Amino acid sequence: MKQESPVEYALVKRCIDLASNIAVAESCSGGLIAHRITNVPGASTIFKGSVVVYANEVKMHVLGVPEDVLAAYGAVSEAVALAMAQGVRHRMQADFSTAVTGIAGPGGGTDEKPVGTVYIATASPSEAHACLYHFSGDRSEIKVQTSETAMISLLKLLERS
Repeated sequence: MKQESPVEYALVKRCIDLASNIAVAESCSGGLIAHRITNVPGASTIFKGSVVVYANEVKMHVLGVPEDVLAAYGAVSEAVALAMAQGVRHRMQADFSTAVTGIAGPGGGTDEKPVGTVYIATASPSEAHACLYHFSGDRSEIKVQTSETAMISLLKLLERS
């Protein structure tokens, strides 16, 4: 699908067309997804909110990510991304959601999870999916790629609805 404008405009328009709303849980993107969505006129009609969760205890207490999932898989994992997406959707009573968790760098990477490793999840009442991405660049570039990909993923979920 060719985008005539940034993805956040298409995302807000699709939500308005569906009379649906969205919520976001962000870790490595630090609020950039919410920033981009709220720059779109009309976003207030479809955007429930965003939670920026860095610390594991906040992921657990605010989003309901199970402690055993964090312990077993680590904060940067498919299981945690899914739990974040489902948790923010449920807690904000949103129709759809997306969540991101990853390593934006420049530090924090390991051999198993290098800088640029990002999991992006989406959730609706009937489905939830997560994908692993390996982005490159500096911290800012990884955050932009993460926000862009998360919104594209959410838009694709909305287009299936």
